Amino acid sequence: MQENMAKTFSISLLSLCLLLHSFLANCTIITPPLVPALYIFGDSLVDSGNNNQFPTSAKVNYLPYGIDFPNGPTGRFTNGKTSLDFIANFLGLPFIPPYNGLSIAEKGKTITGINYASASAGILRESGTYLNLSPNGLVMQGRNVPLGVQIESFKETINLYLPQNFQTNDDLSQHLSDSIFAVVIGGNDYINNYLMPTKYNSSHLYDPNKFAGILLQEFTQHLKNIYNLGARKFLVYNLSPIGCIPAMVQLRNVTHGCADDINDIAAPYNVGFPGMLEELRNSLPGSTFVQADIKSSFFLDHRPFRDGIIDSNPCCLTDNETHQCLKDVPPCTDRFRHVFWDAIHPTQTVNSLLSIGCFFSHLICTPMNVLDLALL
Repeated sequence: MQENMAKTFSISLLSLCLLLHSFLANCTIITPPLVPALYIFGDSLVDSGNNNQFPTSAKVNYLPYGIDFPNGPTGRFTNGKTSLDFIANFLGLPFIPPYNGLSIAEKGKTITGINYASASAGILRESGTYLNLSPNGLVMQGRNVPLGVQIESFKETINLYLPQNFQTNDDLSQHLSDSIFAVVIGGNDYINNYLMPTKYNSSHLYDPNKFAGILLQEFTQHLKNIYNLGARKFLVYNLSPIGCIPAMVQLRNVTHGCADDINDIAAPYNVGFPGMLEELRNSLPGSTFVQADIKSSFFLDHRPFRDGIIDSNPCCLTDNETHQCLKDVPPCTDRFRHVFWDAIHPTQTVNSLLSIGCFFSHLICTPMNVLDLALL
């Protein structure tokens, strides 16, 4: 009964969100900031341009990416805003700038948050770093900023740049403890590591349960490192059903539905994910960990998606190797109806739905939503 009520509510919420989407995607909500800053760690789901200068194919500072973003192409892997762009907006904060896009002077003046996320990066240092030349000479994958190095950049921020804006160490500590730290990562440890047996040996060495345990153990230490640098409020995302993304469906030559074997491979990670966060809550004094449950997000498994109200095909024409949009090729015009922008990443529509559900409701984000987290 409770599950049916939750599903009914989520479908109603989806309908409401679709009505609000156009408004949310094209406006800025101006309020006094609910938190001093939002610090972002992760991969291409939330990267805002950190890979733009790297020798890698995992960068998208070209059209049609950003076609619906106020500033055009920035390096965001979608047509408009990421989910954390919306979250920042709801918090009353400006767009969070990419660390690698800031000058030293700008780093010293930025106090509303920094984005350290890097496309193709993973929890494991090696994920997404394989080198391969495509027929046109493009480096496939290559350089990224793995989570551990992103945290080192954050450490540099609090040692060299943030202190310029605070009179005392206590003021800086208060800034950090009141800020929100969002972490969106893990997909590339499967898509650009475990599921590439000719590039990586992880699938030869570990079964899915063992590999998930390694990832969660490593992730636990990374989150502890962020905590030890002063963070107290965490928003951490689990994995989406990666077997349902077009690139993985194509990889398995599935003609209808998802690549279920890939979802099964990644399932142990999501099973162990809540326990990891609970262990951190219990062991780190003063910490609050909110789980964003992308796995069960209503837009993937409920009736509007199944009935074709939302299209599951990529909105843009994609490259078969990078799975990214072909440069300067016009995308679909009904972007509002699409789950996927390219063969891996969601559209702005999906990002807005996820952020609304996570910020205002308790269906996606638990044990509290982001608004509750901000008001702690």
